[in-house]
Amino acid sequence: MVVLIATLGLPGADGHGPALPGLGAGAPGGAGGTVADAVSALVVLYAAVRAVRLARRPLTRTAAVVLGLPVAGFAVAALGAADPATGLAGFARYLQVFVLVPTAVLLLVRDRAQLRLLAWALVSLALWEGGLGVAQYATGTGASYMGSGIRAVGTFGAGDIMGMATVVAYGLVCAVGLALAPGDAGTAHGTAALRTAAHGPVRADRWRRAVALGCAVVLVVPLAVSFSRGAWIATAVACGAQLALTGLRRAVAAGAALAAALVVLVAGIGVGGSMLEQRLSSITHVTDAPDQSVVDRYTMWSAALGMWRERPVTGVGLKGFPANRDSRASLALSSGSDTEGAGAAFRRQPLLSPHNMYLLVLSEQGLLGLVPLAGGWAALLVCGIRRAARARRAAVPGHSPTPGRPSVPVHPPAAGHTPAPVPAEDPAPARSGRGLDCALLACGLLVWQLVDFVYADIGGPSTALTAVVLGVAAWWALGTATADGTAATETPGARPMGRDGGGATKGGATKGGGETTRDAAPTRGGAGAGDGARPVRGAGKRAAAVDGAVGGSPAGR
Repeated sequence: MVVLIATLGLPGADGHGPALPGLGAGAPGGAGGTVADAVSALVVLYAAVRAVRLARRPLTRTAAVVLGLPVAGFAVAALGAADPATGLAGFARYLQVFVLVPTAVLLLVRDRAQLRLLAWALVSLALWEGGLGVAQYATGTGASYMGSGIRAVGTFGAGDIMGMATVVAYGLVCAVGLALAPGDAGTAHGTAALRTAAHGPVRADRWRRAVALGCAVVLVVPLAVSFSRGAWIATAVACGAQLALTGLRRAVAAGAALAAALVVLVAGIGVGGSMLEQRLSSITHVTDAPDQSVVDRYTMWSAALGMWRERPVTGVGLKGFPANRDSRASLALSSGSDTEGAGAAFRRQPLLSPHNMYLLVLSEQGLLGLVPLAGGWAALLVCGIRRAARARRAAVPGHSPTPGRPSVPVHPPAAGHTPAPVPAEDPAPARSGRGLDCALLACGLLVWQLVDFVYADIGGPSTALTAVVLGVAAWWALGTATADGTAATETPGARPMGRDGGGATKGGATKGGGETTRDAAPTRGGAGAGDGARPVRGAGKRAAAVDGAVGGSPAGR
C-alpha cells in the first residue's frame, strides 16, 4: 500500500503521471491508465492470494454486503452502455475504485500500527506534492489561473488541477487526526510505577503528535495556493468533524490553535494575496455572481438530472454522460475549460462529467447504482462514528468502551506476586486511547471524500488514492477492530474459529500454534485460573456476544 501511495508522487509526461497504454481504466477521456493503477492491481492480486492461502472467510457478512452490493448496479449500467468497450472500461474502473482496492486495504491492514503507517505515507506524499506546489506558486511555473501561472498542481500538471489539492487535503486530514488523538491515557490514571515505566513511550507519542501538528500547519499553505474551493470546503468540514469526535474541550483548544496559525500564515507572512482573497470570497457568491466555472457546473448538474428523469432506474449507461450532455444542457455551458502552464501547452479540455460524483452515478446508473453505492458510504460513516465513540470512551479513565461492561482498574502488584492476567475476551482494559487516532483518521478521510464528491468525481491518477481512502474507512468501520482500534491478526496455520470459540484449548491457547484470540478465554483449570482471574463458564459464547456488540471478528458473529 505504501508503494501504491509513493507512485503518485512520480512525475510523468504532461503532468498526468506515468502513463501505461492499454489500461482502459484510466482517467476519463484518456487512452490508458497509470502506474498507480497497475500497482493497485498487484495489491488486489496479493490480497486475493493471501485470502485463499489462509483458507478462511476473509470478510464479515456486513463488509461483504456493503462492499459487494454496488457491483450489481455497475454491471447493469455497463450492459446499458452505448459502446460495449467503453462500458466494460467503466465497469473495471468502478470495480477498482469502490470494491477491489477498498477490500484489499481491509484485508491487508492488520492493526492500527499499519494504519498509522499508511497515514504517515499520505502525509509524506502531501508534503512532497505541496512543496512542489508552493514552489510553482512562488516562481509562477504552475498552472494558469486568471492569466498567471500561480496555481499549484505538483506533479499532476495542468490537466489534473484537483490532483495535488486532493493529495494535500488527504495529508492534512491525516496529520490533524494524528495530532488530535490523545497519548497513552492509561499512564494518566495508573500507578506511579507504571507511569515511570511508560515515560519513554509517552514522550515519543508527544513528539509524534507535535510533528503531526506541524505538518498540518505547513500543509495549509499548498492547499491554499491550489485555489480549489471544493478541497477547501471539504477539508474544513472534515477537520471540524475530527474536532467534534475528540470532545468539546479539545475541539476548542485545537480550533483556537489552528485559527492562530492561519492568521500568522495569511496575515503575518502574506500567503495568498488578492487572488486568494477573491477566490475565497467567491464561495459566498456562487448564486448571485457566479464565475464561468460555476455556471458550467450548475449547467452540467442540470443536464445530469435531466438524464436521470428520463431513465430513473438504470440511467443512460456507464460513460454515457458526455454523449447525452449537449442535448440536455443550456446554452450557458461553455465548450470546455482552458488549461495551460506547469510545462503543458494551451489546450481546451472537454467537460466529460458533471463534477459531482452523486449526480454522475445517478445520471449513468440511475437509482439502481446510486442507492447501494451511497448507502454503503452512509453505512461506513455510521459504523465508523459509532466505533469512534467507543474508542473515545476507552480513552477516558473509569469508562468502559462497551456499555454495560465495567472497566478494569489498574492495581499495583503486591510484593512477591505476579499481576493477574486479564481475560482475553474482555477489551475493556485497553486504556491507551491510541485507537482514537485510527478513528479520527478513518472518519476524517471519509467525511472529506463524501463532501468533496459534491464538487468532484473520480478521474485522474489521484483516483487510486481515493480507493485507498475508502479502504481505510472500511477497515475502521467494518474490520475486525476492537474498541481501542486494534485488529485481530489472522495467523497462517491457525485453525478457523467456531461460533463459540471452539478453537480454544485449556489455558486459552489455540490449536495448531495460532495466536490467542478474543474468543479464547481462560477456562476452569486453565492458565490464570489460580492467579486471580475468575474462571469463566461458557466463555466462548460470552466472547461471541461481546464481538457482536463491538463489531468484532467473523468468528464472533
